[in-house]
Amino acid sequence: MRILIYRADGQTAPWVTEFAAVLPRAEVLVWREGAHDAGGDAGYDYAVLWAPPAALLDQLAQTVQLKAIFVTGAGVDAVLNAGATLGAGLPDVPIIRLGDAGMALQMAEYVVHVVLRYFRRFDEYEQQARGGVWAPLPPHDKTQFTIGVLGMGVLGRGVLAALGHFGFPLRGWSRTHKQIDGVDCYAGTESLGAFLAGTRVLVCMLPLTPQTSNLLDRTRLLQLPRGACLINVARGAHIAEPDLVALIRSGHLAGATLDVFRHEPLPAPHPFWDEPRITITPHISARTVLHDSVRQIAGKINALENGAPVADVVDRILGY
Repeated sequence: MRILIYRADGQTAPWVTEFAAVLPRAEVLVWREGAHDAGGDAGYDYAVLWAPPAALLDQLAQTVQLKAIFVTGAGVDAVLNAGATLGAGLPDVPIIRLGDAGMALQMAEYVVHVVLRYFRRFDEYEQQARGGVWAPLPPHDKTQFTIGVLGMGVLGRGVLAALGHFGFPLRGWSRTHKQIDGVDCYAGTESLGAFLAGTRVLVCMLPLTPQTSNLLDRTRLLQLPRGACLINVARGAHIAEPDLVALIRSGHLAGATLDVFRHEPLPAPHPFWDEPRITITPHISARTVLHDSVRQIAGKINALENGAPVADVVDRILGY
């Protein structure tokens, strides 16, 4: 068995070591752009990738025995964006994303922290402290502080479960209907306006697809009540950036906490850096946990080798 590893950050050595430990009979190869084909004429049985370049996908399209592509994250847009290559050369090869693999807890920690920061008005107290102001603020009414989660996949459900311990009114939106105890669930485009209209803190956890790109534009963001806040831990392209800045500066939105951006690292002259009501973190809300991820992928490889079904296979039409 031959497994190809690629990571855009170049941090492949720990992945090679982990795979060697759990699949000792596998040959683990590293792909480097511009280098000689690591697989040679033998090709690869499995590819384990993060943010692969087009040249790598072109090469995989020529690998006739490739059995699956594993994406080392919950989002698969970076692979699906190369749809022409995948469709022409790899139409029947499953693309498999990570399930939880230690990310749900991290995401829940991040979102809960930010929600409590807004609810307890710590963002405003931080601004006061920088100005030397001592002024207790009236507390928010929790019964009116509804948290809405866009996207109720594994990570979204984990965030809703974590927030449930604090007694906030909770609502969630997804493409298709879901039912979660203690959560007002909305489904479909026709219900999105009603979902937004009652949401005080909006948490974006959607997969990035052609349908969700720029979903949070001026029209949608204006459907949030005045004084609402936004948390984005999904993909930067969900947000129409100039619209977000304008609505914060106009006072319609109280602020935003953003962990993901269209271009990463966020460029130095970007207007987000100059807006004090936008909090920026460098895509750290849920880091891939190496040990858990490799064991999850290895388990799926073993299942595929034995002809068994596996979870988290991507629907290329839906984009997740």
